[in-house]
This record gives sequence, C-alpha cells and structure tokens, in this order.
Amino acid sequence: ENKNINKVEASEEIDKNKEIPEEFMELLATYIRLAGPHMTVTQRAKAVKQPRGGYIKRVEFDEVSLGAGDEVLNEYENVHASLMGIAIDYLTRFILTGDREEAFKISLLGSEKIKKKRTANKLLRGVTGLDDKSIANAIKLSGFDVLYRAGRMGYVPVEEIKPDQATIENVRIMVERTLNFIEKYGPITKEGFTFEGAYTKVISTGDADYLTEDTLWDLKVLKNYFTKNHTMQLFIYRRMGLRSDYETFKKIKKLGIYNPRKNKAFTYDLSKLSQETIRIVDEEVIGYGKPALIYK
Repeated sequence: ENKNINKVEASEEIDKNKEIPEEFMELLATYIRLAGPHMTVTQRAKAVKQPRGGYIKRVEFDEVSLGAGDEVLNEYENVHASLMGIAIDYLTRFILTGDREEAFKISLLGSEKIKKKRTANKLLRGVTGLDDKSIANAIKLSGFDVLYRAGRMGYVPVEEIKPDQATIENVRIMVERTLNFIEKYGPITKEGFTFEGAYTKVISTGDADYLTEDTLWDLKVLKNYFTKNHTMQLFIYRRMGLRSDYETFKKIKKLGIYNPRKNKAFTYDLSKLSQETIRIVDEEVIGYGKPALIYK
C-alpha cells in the first residue's frame, strides 16, 4: 500500500455543507486504491495525487458572471445535491433535443438493475417540460442513475424522493440558466458522449457533458467553487478525446465549467499547459504509452 496517498477529496456528489466522517473518507480512499485499474474518469481524478492547487489551477480560469447567482435561489432544498445536478443536466438535454429517452438514458438503464423499468417509464412519460410535475418526475427518475453508475450503494428508493416547491423552483431556474448559457456560448456540437477508442486498462468508463466549437464543457451544480479533482476530470476528458473516434476534439482549444447555481462560466486556455503536465496525465494518470503509475 502506498502510504503517501492523500485522502480522497469529497466529490461534488457530497453536500459540502455537511461534515463528512473521517472514517468514511478513509474507507473511500481505500476503496479507490484497491479498485486500481478499470476506474471511471471521476474515480481516477480523485485518486491522483496532484501538486497544491492541482495541475490546472482554478485561479488560471477566466471567470464570467451571467447574471444573478445563488443569492436569488431558495435557501433550502430537500433533495440531495447530487440528484439536483443530475436532474438539471438531463432536463437541459431533454429541452435541447426533445428526446426524453436519450436524455434520461442512464437513469433508465439504472432502473433495469432492480427491475423498476415500468416505474421509470411512467416517470419519463410525465416529463414534458419545465412545469412543476415534469420537474418532480425528472428528479425522481434521476434517482435511478446511481444504480447504473455505482450499484445499490447510495440508492434511495424513488418513492421516497419527494421534492418540495422550493426545490422544484430552484431546478427550474437553474435549467433556464443553463439554456441561457448554451445560447450564449453554443451551439452545442456534441452532448452526453463517451470515449470509444480511448479507454485504457486504468480508465474503462467515463462520459462528458458538452462540446461547443472550441471548448469542452462540464456542467457542475456546486454550492462552492470547483476543485482540482474537477479540473483533472475535465483534462482527462480532453486527452481521451484526442485519442477517441471523434475528430471534433482536434478543434478544442479551451476547457470550460459552467455552474448554474453560481450562474458563472469558467474557461481555461489549453495553450497554457506545459508539455510535462500533458505527459504526466497521458502516461501516469490515463495510462497511454507505458504502464500507468496508478497511485501517483
């Protein structure tokens, strides 16, 4: 066991306003170490020991406010932060494309794991727009997502998910903000994509959010600022994209993060990167070119 590994930082799925027990973080760190190869992109990004501030520092991103932020949202929500993020993402994709099945694809796959496809389809039929009922159904439907991505651990029966009016209103506002962001920075050239042809023995799964003409975007519904784990995740997507089957990645010049809770867009010019950082991520993080140092 490598004793120099940092504890895994709490992910965006954990509400940062809650104190995380020390024992849980130790257990999570051990799990990720033992998982070793065949991680998701998110798991790999958390397992990497980075220099202070990360290989790509938050302060190096350009920050743009698109209007009012969390100060005008309802203060309390009765749905977990991770579920809010999933619902906002999938609702946005549905509004953009009109394709419910594709937008909520992962949730539908998750429902099959526990033979709840009929329940999921009923919820899906109830998602028609941004009215209260549609948003409530979308939040509940998003509860199946974890079953596909992580198994039963963390799954809350969708029957127990009962978003209140304040939560529904916040989701509506944040979806509308995301649509406004896309109108300003788009058009979207690709959304909800995986990286066929680019996975390795270290990273076997991972899906990214949006591509525009020259930027790879990640949607992060965070109460606080993004972390070095988030920037590592986004850069891994970038490097995998260049080795994937998608030619469009060759046009990407920036990394971008949009947070609808803050209503701010952050962009990073990839020309700032050193060749040594690129080498480290390609070889030691993802595993291209030579065996990866999995616990670096």
